[in-house]
Amino acid sequence: MRCPFCGSVDTRVVDSRLVGDSDQVRRRRECTECEERFTTYESAELNLPRIVKSRGNREPFSDAKLQAGFQKSLEKRPVSVELIDAAVARVKHCCLVAGEREIDARRVGEWVMEELKQLDEVAYIRFASVYRQFEDAAAFRDAIETLERSVDPKNSASQLSLLPPNDSLKKD
Repeated sequence: MRCPFCGSVDTRVVDSRLVGDSDQVRRRRECTECEERFTTYESAELNLPRIVKSRGNREPFSDAKLQAGFQKSLEKRPVSVELIDAAVARVKHCCLVAGEREIDARRVGEWVMEELKQLDEVAYIRFASVYRQFEDAAAFRDAIETLERSVDPKNSASQLSLLPPNDSLKKD
């Protein structure tokens, strides 16, 4: 690290500490030439892949779009901000560990749907209806039936029911 005071390249680290959410290191340095002290911050540079849309155009990965997709699906649903942020972070992590320079938007959409399925059934159906472009009630019915077959009973207990109990659907 070059000294900002005299330009010397010979500096030593006096102290190091984690800052923020432990994703950044603060280093206190001292120049061996002029003996001035200064602080540097170090963090990992993570390059998220570009997203290949259905029409073939490419866009940079957008945190804002991912967050907005979750927020829109979960609007007026009883899901905490912390759980939403954690789900967004998991999708971003999937993009990073894919190790590719470009990822198909459909793949990202599937990861989002998987997260929504765990968070809230209604949000999952909302997202799926737009993402898979449902055209009629049968498409909704198929998605709900698929969801009912695949939801983990432990997660299901903590969510509001998507449909009323079977008894209330029966006619006398």
